[in-house]
Amino acid sequence: MQNRGAISFIAIVLAVACLYQLSFTFVASRVEKKAEEYATVKGKNGIDSIDNKKLNNYLDSMKNQPAYLFNLYTFQECKDRQLNLGLDLKGGMNVTLEVSVPEILKSLSNHSADASFNKAIELAKEMQKSSKSDFVTLFGKAYEQVAPNEKLSKIFGTYELKSQITPESTNAQVLDVLRKQTDGAIANSFNVLRNRIDRFGVVQPNIQRLGNTGRILVELPGVKDPSRVRKLLQGTANLQFFETYELTQLVQPLMAANAKVAEIVKAGGVVKDTTMKGDSTKVAAAEPVAKTNTLKKELGKGKGAEAKSQTSLFSLLQPYIDGQGNVMPGSIVGTARISDTAKVNAFLAMPAVKALFPRDLALMWSVKPVVTGPKKVETDRIELYAIRITGRDGKAPLDGSVIVDASKQFDDKHGSVDVSMRMNSEGAKTWARLTGDNVGRQIAIVLDGLVYSAPRVNQAIEGGSSSISGTFTTQEADDLANVLNSGKLPAPAKIVQEDVVGPSLGQESINAGMLSFIIAFLLVLGYMIFFYSGAGLVANVALVANVFLLFGVLASFKAVLTLPGIAGIVLTMGMAVDANVIIYERIKEELRTGKGVRLALTDGFKHALPSIIDGQLTTLITGIALYIFGSGPIQGFATTLIIGIMTSLFTSLFISHLVFDWWLNKGRNIKFYTDHTKNFLANTNFDFVGVRKYAYIFSITVITLGTASWVIKGFNYGVDFTGGRTYTVRFDQDVHANDVRAALSTALGESPEVKQFGSANQMKITTKYLIHDNKSNVDSIISTKLYQSLNKLNKTSLTYDEFATTNKTSIGIISSSVVGPSVADDIKLGAIIAVIVSLIAIFIYIAIRFKRWQWGLGGVASLFHDTMFVLGFYSLFSSIMPFNMDVDMSFIAAILTIIGYSINDTVIIFDRIREYRREHPNRSLKVNINQAINSTLSRTVNTVGTVLVVLFAIFFFGGDVIRGFAFALLVGVGIGTFSSVLVATPIAYDLFKVGDENKLAEGEEK
Repeated sequence: MQNRGAISFIAIVLAVACLYQLSFTFVASRVEKKAEEYATVKGKNGIDSIDNKKLNNYLDSMKNQPAYLFNLYTFQECKDRQLNLGLDLKGGMNVTLEVSVPEILKSLSNHSADASFNKAIELAKEMQKSSKSDFVTLFGKAYEQVAPNEKLSKIFGTYELKSQITPESTNAQVLDVLRKQTDGAIANSFNVLRNRIDRFGVVQPNIQRLGNTGRILVELPGVKDPSRVRKLLQGTANLQFFETYELTQLVQPLMAANAKVAEIVKAGGVVKDTTMKGDSTKVAAAEPVAKTNTLKKELGKGKGAEAKSQTSLFSLLQPYIDGQGNVMPGSIVGTARISDTAKVNAFLAMPAVKALFPRDLALMWSVKPVVTGPKKVETDRIELYAIRITGRDGKAPLDGSVIVDASKQFDDKHGSVDVSMRMNSEGAKTWARLTGDNVGRQIAIVLDGLVYSAPRVNQAIEGGSSSISGTFTTQEADDLANVLNSGKLPAPAKIVQEDVVGPSLGQESINAGMLSFIIAFLLVLGYMIFFYSGAGLVANVALVANVFLLFGVLASFKAVLTLPGIAGIVLTMGMAVDANVIIYERIKEELRTGKGVRLALTDGFKHALPSIIDGQLTTLITGIALYIFGSGPIQGFATTLIIGIMTSLFTSLFISHLVFDWWLNKGRNIKFYTDHTKNFLANTNFDFVGVRKYAYIFSITVITLGTASWVIKGFNYGVDFTGGRTYTVRFDQDVHANDVRAALSTALGESPEVKQFGSANQMKITTKYLIHDNKSNVDSIISTKLYQSLNKLNKTSLTYDEFATTNKTSIGIISSSVVGPSVADDIKLGAIIAVIVSLIAIFIYIAIRFKRWQWGLGGVASLFHDTMFVLGFYSLFSSIMPFNMDVDMSFIAAILTIIGYSINDTVIIFDRIREYRREHPNRSLKVNINQAINSTLSRTVNTVGTVLVVLFAIFFFGGDVIRGFAFALLVGVGIGTFSSVLVATPIAYDLFKVGDENKLAEGEEK
């Protein structure tokens, strides 16, 4: 093997890099285990439970503590680098929100009543169902159709946009402005949601924008109250401008409040936590706090014994003073750890404490943690501002509705980034009065009750245009500008897709996924040893290395491991050994010619390389299509599949070769077969081309039956494609689907789809009830109807909270899913595009690689055959099989995986035909095809054998969630093998005319 040293070095570097990346997962897991031990509460009945509040407090306290590698990495940094589990494995909530771009456009037009405008909006909505373009572009096209000679400037030439849109502006220019405005509104919605989620207290949340769709994905692992999340995420943003108090004005009330808190605590008072409904904190008694006349002395006491017992206000709230104890100017009262804010709120909300402060004082936290150092590293503390409420009912003197425009500006003179804003005439008057009355003081900019900024007023500002300066980064200036713009652009966000997975179901998914992984792993190891003896051991070494590298790369990419992702890893194992099978079968052929082991090894690797590359590249095409056009868990499956292809190429081609060389240098005898498999399918001479007509008849018959069923009966479409709600409900006894359906039909006014999901006490309920209703209380309405209808089927009656909340008990609603109609349309379109793109890309690749379009068309025809076969099978047997056979995005993932597997098998045969054409140019094409299929038959059978072994492991042990997915793959892999041998190549053969065949026989391809 050439370059053995370089390859060994690369292998070692990769192994070390993967070990390094995975080490963060081990460190983070160790800290989380300690947190669980700390938060474990011993039960009286011997059953321990986890106190989630203590758990979160412990993790929050460790967030910025050094945890790894000579204190270079904090616990949070380790968490950011660990291999994350998806919500289907750990439980939690996954929400996709959609910011209504049509509503933004209506707002920008001041809700114009123009008939053409409103007709264009409705037409653009219809166009969006079959297009991937952004809504503003579609609106422009729709308006051109509805009013081809009209100008958009007459619609959007409003007072607020007059500086950007004039009567002379072209439609293209107007659309550019609208695109910028809508993007800013979506960006602001993103920021608002991000900050709301940060306040929610969820460990390791994830929030991201989904391209140019106006959608925002929110993942909240371990969330306890889905209804609270829905309310939090769909609430309307409220931007306000407030006057502030100076800290110097509040010194005496603060000292009195500190003493009063200590007094109440000493008396054994109970502090109500105002941020968590129904929760309370019992505070232990402490020594009374001595009265003092200086804030510095009072604070000193707070830093001592009381800081440890947390029984006074100053033990949690660090007043804003300098190192000498002097009160700092400004409206910041002090700082507290993020994990202590709830208790500070509770202290300040006590009636006796609240009475000590001015009646018009409101204390509000900052939106971002305090930063420190030249690199602006975030701490675990946030600031508390003193806000002055002068309006009635707590209203601000000025709100966000007066903002016309806000943007960041670069101050070249001072080298800083400022934020400029412009108000309408009404706001300008109020702003002039407000700033004039507060020269030298701060005015707080508040969104959703959190302070974003509190600039100091240098002088009264006339005309409504002003600039906010500070130590802003470019990103912070963008964020503040978006916040200021939020008052002008109401962009309500509604939930269009939602998945809730209870922790019990998540743990079951982990157990099922790992069990299928282990069983499949062991079966593949045993299979390879049985067929290839000592060489099988080498393949197993390569397989173990492949799995290790795969997990390491997943961790380095910060990928999220989902249940379909585990299925992708398991399937990758089966497909990974395919390269070894190709190599070993080729080495066995070389050995049969009388070559020595070392030469046969070298030639076997050399001749197998083109087939391996072609096969893996075609599978890679489908993986990329899955990743681009899939969503959520499907992308997780595609990620593992793509990475697995890369790592399996490296391990099978290089790691196994290194092991073989090492063994040969040690003088070990290497066997590539056992006594039972030495001549397995080695001397077959079947006329595959001759029986192609029988294969055609079989395929046409089955596909015709399937198509008829498709037309007459149709499919069981999942909510991914139709829109709707799905609930998995577990009972404490076995129930019948008919009983559940009957109980729900009256309550919902329709007959929902009810299927047994796993065991007989678990049902999957699908309904379209109120799916078009966008009100925020729809989910609670449906959950209540489910509770009222289904609770009576349990032996033990549950409360509504126990039934509807996924983490309360192991029965009731253990998971739920919502897909809105607009998302369903997009998913359906993406699925169709993914399949078409895959087929076209594969056709182009094969046609170029094998230099004749007939080969490409033959390959794609077999893939179309496989797809139609599986679709027909699902239509025929969807109501017979005792497990889920819905046609949804997971099914499309299975179809694309089948396409990748089938074309891989087909390309191997095509490669051997091409090789025989070069070696035997005077033989007829029919003979070369038959010889190629026969010579690769052993490889074909062994490959399908290893993959089927893996798929059976997934099917039987992978859990109910992916059983339908595994079944589709089982059917597809079986028919894919059939089509590779008896459909793809024969069709390509029939496409060649007699003259073309004679040309090929004379050696056209060389």
